[in-house]
Amino acid sequence: MSSEAQVQQAPVTPSFAMLRTLGSIATLSGLLVVLVYHFTLPIIAENQRIAIEKAIFQVVPGAVSRKDFIAVGDRLLPADSEGAQGERIYAAYAADGRLRGVALQAAAQGYQDVIKVLYGYGPECQCIIGMKVLKMAETPGLGDKIASDPGFLRNFEALDAQVDAGGAGLAHPIVTVKHGAKTEPWQIDAISGATVSSKAIGRMLNASAQHLIPLIQRDLALLQHSN
Repeated sequence: MSSEAQVQQAPVTPSFAMLRTLGSIATLSGLLVVLVYHFTLPIIAENQRIAIEKAIFQVVPGAVSRKDFIAVGDRLLPADSEGAQGERIYAAYAADGRLRGVALQAAAQGYQDVIKVLYGYGPECQCIIGMKVLKMAETPGLGDKIASDPGFLRNFEALDAQVDAGGAGLAHPIVTVKHGAKTEPWQIDAISGATVSSKAIGRMLNASAQHLIPLIQRDLALLQHSN
């Protein structure tokens, strides 16, 4: 081989060295992802707690304190009960300790992604008394109006959620109807142009209320006082 060919020939990098370098980079990247996740997890959890607490006092007007419970099967237990696992509900109380209402979470698939809300239930009127969107990715200017449209939010000032005679579910399912077609107190008047998002709210509230509101009415004495 001539000296000119030797000069032009590129050096060959050993395959093992390349794999070792790539493996080291991948390991380091994975380690950084895990560290960032564990560092941010408590921050995210605290932010979620603060957001839910603020929302509780929005969907249950007049409440200033809360106590958490867990729906386990067909009964409610204090959230600090040993081994209690299930759906969390929030009993909200006035300054004098009287029960003002109960806040519950619900979720359903919207147009773009899952919509999550917190809604308030008033045991005295047996009606939904407030609704706050916690998470959504709906179309700006259309679907996202479910969080801010005054007419739509008025649906949740006294939305009928009475329990049926047998105490197993609601007397009337909560449903979303076409804008302007609401005739019953358990119906939700949809936002024109945002029917999918409006119907998602109706589906999630009905599914949640059919299960949890009968439990709340059945164990109302457990929730009555903050102490």
